[in-house]
Amino acid sequence: MKSMKELKAVIEQAWDNRELLKLQETQDAIRSVIAALDLGTLRVAQPSDSGWKVNEWVKKAVVLYFPIQEMKTIEVGPFEFHDKIPLKKDYAEKGVRVVPHAVARHGAFIESGVVMMPSYVNIGAYVERGTMVDTWATVGSCAQIGKHVHLSGGVGIGGVLEPLQAAPVIIEDNCFIGSRCIVVEGVHIEKEAVLGANVVLTSSTKIIDVSGQEAKEYRGRIPARSVVIPGTLPKTFAAGTYNVPCALIIGQRKESTDKKTSLNEALRTHNVAV
Repeated sequence: MKSMKELKAVIEQAWDNRELLKLQETQDAIRSVIAALDLGTLRVAQPSDSGWKVNEWVKKAVVLYFPIQEMKTIEVGPFEFHDKIPLKKDYAEKGVRVVPHAVARHGAFIESGVVMMPSYVNIGAYVERGTMVDTWATVGSCAQIGKHVHLSGGVGIGGVLEPLQAAPVIIEDNCFIGSRCIVVEGVHIEKEAVLGANVVLTSSTKIIDVSGQEAKEYRGRIPARSVVIPGTLPKTFAAGTYNVPCALIIGQRKESTDKKTSLNEALRTHNVAV
């Protein structure tokens, strides 16, 4: 069994020279990394004292896993799939509730106590205990989802594979992500933040805190306990001035508020119609 340092060296070499993917040693190293991701003993990113650390080489292993895998037919009862990546198994043993037709791929870690409604979790993702992945929500490749997060119906959490992104989406503990929200391109949602329905966040989306006397702008990050709703900003083009999407921080979630308080109640605290 190779050490993590040795696995990293093999992955980095194969990333720079794809001819090495033909070697059994390289394929074994890649599959060892994917197996560790599936068990949760390795992560694409993890919190540290200085903030989140992205393990770029692990993400590279996820990308390299696809070309070494062959297409296979996967039969689940009367259903049939045709894919390169096996489905995750043994949910009862793992203590995960999985409602038909929820699907997770091998290489995604889903901790005990997670509930998956009909939804999708992609390879490399890390979903911690107590989280609800609600109906038709998708958790993209390598996304990091914290404890007791609620991903509401139709939420789209972006991955790092298509197109290849530098950093995964990170959603920290006790966040509420409202229905039909989209969070992509490595956006970082800090602890206990609340996103109202239909908020769209990309790395270039303007995030404007309008809760004080003067507006304060962020990009790529929602500060802890922020309550966020969709907004628009006027922008002038050659053809005229039009409103473009932005996100508005309208206040802070009170520290005294129960972390399990519903999304609606958190928004009503700030007089937002829901």
